Formats: sequence, C-alpha cells, structure tokens
Amino acid sequence: MIVSHRYRFIFFAQPRTGTHAIRAALQAHLGADDWQQEALTGNLRLPILELARIGHGHISLQQVTAWLPSEIWSGYFKFSMVRNPYERYVSACTFLNRRNPGYAGAETAFMKTALTRHRFRQRALIRPQVTLLANGAGVVGMDFVGRYERLQQSFDQVCERIGIPPSPLSRLNASHHDDYRRYYDAALLEQVNAFYRADFEQFDYPMAETPEALTCP
Repeated sequence: MIVSHRYRFIFFAQPRTGTHAIRAALQAHLGADDWQQEALTGNLRLPILELARIGHGHISLQQVTAWLPSEIWSGYFKFSMVRNPYERYVSACTFLNRRNPGYAGAETAFMKTALTRHRFRQRALIRPQVTLLANGAGVVGMDFVGRYERLQQSFDQVCERIGIPPSPLSRLNASHHDDYRRYYDAALLEQVNAFYRADFEQFDYPMAETPEALTCP
C-alpha cells in the first residue's frame, strides 16, 4: 500500500498484479511524508499502528477505512490492478513454491489440494481480489481499477490522473511458469470457478466451463 499526500492518491497493492513494478515506478515521486507499507523489502512505515501491525502491504479497503482519517479517504484518488483469476492463481502458487523442488511436475495436484485448505484460502496472495477492494456490502470502492493484462496502459492512465509523467514499468518479482492454461484440468477449473466467482463477475473476466475453453482466443 502507498498513501501519497504529495499527489493525493492511495494505491492498493493487489498481490500478483504487477504491484512491485508499480511501486518502483512511483518511488521517485514519493515525498518524505508519504506512507508506504511493503513486507518483502521490509518497508513498513504506515504511521497508523493498527495498519502497521498487519505486517504486509496487501491491506484491504475495509481495513483502511476503519483507521484512515476520513478526509484522506474521501479526498484521495484510490486505485488498484486486477488480473485474470485463472492466471493469477497459477502465478500465486508458483510464487509460494519458488523454493519447493517438489513443485515442478506436481503443480496441478498442489493447486487442487491447496484450495481445499481453509488456511491456504485465507492467504493474502490467494484470497479473491474483490475482498481487497470492496466494502462490507461487496461494493468496490476504487476510483480506478486497471488490468494486469494491459498493465502499462493502465498505469499510464493512473499517472495522468495523479499528475506525474508516465514511465516504463519493469518486470519485477515475477513468477516463472508455463502458459497458465496447461495446468487446468476439469477438477481444478471447477474449484477455481467456485472460489473466485465474485472476481469473475465483478471484474468481468470470462468464466470457462471446460479446460478446453481456456485455449480459445
């Protein structure tokens, strides 16, 4: 999460949607009094104790609105990015298993078993994207939601809105896997459709009925 008082914006860092690239591009424009929280590099400096205690930077709209001063919340431009749930789930599982030598060749089996575990489903990297961006009534509270699939274009729109020059995004903290579609069988597809249904509906990503449908243009 980034809260910039200089440019009056709040960036909600949705896991596995290019957030590290966006942070890096925004970094040069942040002032000394701007706030940022991000655990991977130890950058934890949100001056609101209740939010700092969360211990990572993937802070939800509901968490923020509970503690952020109302004048900041109502007056700042709020934005985030989202990603195709099928691809994002593969990316998240690959990232979580980046040091697991037993993951290669067993990706689909892992992804199916993992989604049956409540604790796994509650992880910040795994939770449906809508849970980060919506209020208690399920209404998304962003002023702008960009797409990972056109990340540079989405970021350029953000830059124009907040008043900074656009800059090329680097590829940072990426997970390395094959085309996400090759990992899906019928059982995994059914699980992902059920778990991420709200993401498909809220962010208008098409839901496939069969693994073969994922290969269609």
